[in-house]
Amino acid sequence: MAVTGILGKKIGMTQVFDEKGDVHPITVLQAGPCVITQLKNLARDGYAAAQLGLIEFIKEKNVTKAQAGHFAKCEAPPVKVVKEVAVEVDAAGGDAVKAGDRVLVDIFAETRFVDVSGTSKGRGFAGVVRRHSFGGGPKSHGHMFQVQGSIGASSYPSRVFPGQRMPGHYGAERVTVRNLRIRGIDLDENLLMVEGAVPGPREGYVLISKAVAPPRERRGFAGSGTVDPLKASKKAGKRK
Repeated sequence: MAVTGILGKKIGMTQVFDEKGDVHPITVLQAGPCVITQLKNLARDGYAAAQLGLIEFIKEKNVTKAQAGHFAKCEAPPVKVVKEVAVEVDAAGGDAVKAGDRVLVDIFAETRFVDVSGTSKGRGFAGVVRRHSFGGGPKSHGHMFQVQGSIGASSYPSRVFPGQRMPGHYGAERVTVRNLRIRGIDLDENLLMVEGAVPGPREGYVLISKAVAPPRERRGFAGSGTVDPLKASKKAGKRK
């Protein structure tokens, strides 16, 4: 049994070059270290999961007595951020995890894609052009470009339909980006480099988990220059 995710922080973005010289934008994540503060099971809780806490410096006075007693049961240090992640049974039949165990970035050593969840940047009150990517109105003199215009119907149904896209609070919501490719792992510093952007600001907390539905890749796929022999033979047959 092993956990499928880890807590971390977003450090920032940079770029790396692969062996072919192609550049890839990546996001550097501080993945852990974490500690298992509690285990949920089917018999007692109705589902199986592991409660993780991100290990970082925090004063004991800033932890409530209820939290301090909860962490003392597994001899875990006081933590600020706690999240639940799913657990899976190892195919090799490895040892089961227990409360108090450390979780490091090496759980992704044999993983190619991950899902990252975070809180997007809050942008306050925004109009429809920025919030919903509306085209806007005419830009000539005398027109209000970023106003959405009429939203109601005529005599029928004489109301605004539910779900109408309008100005409002934009951002500061939970966002999950799926199937980010792992470009590098630093086991010494617990760093994870993933290709693509991750929601949230720098130093924002994220939940990194193994991809639920990773993309299926062709065997021997090496980019746009790869030739599929089956398709090539069919095309050659049609030409004849």
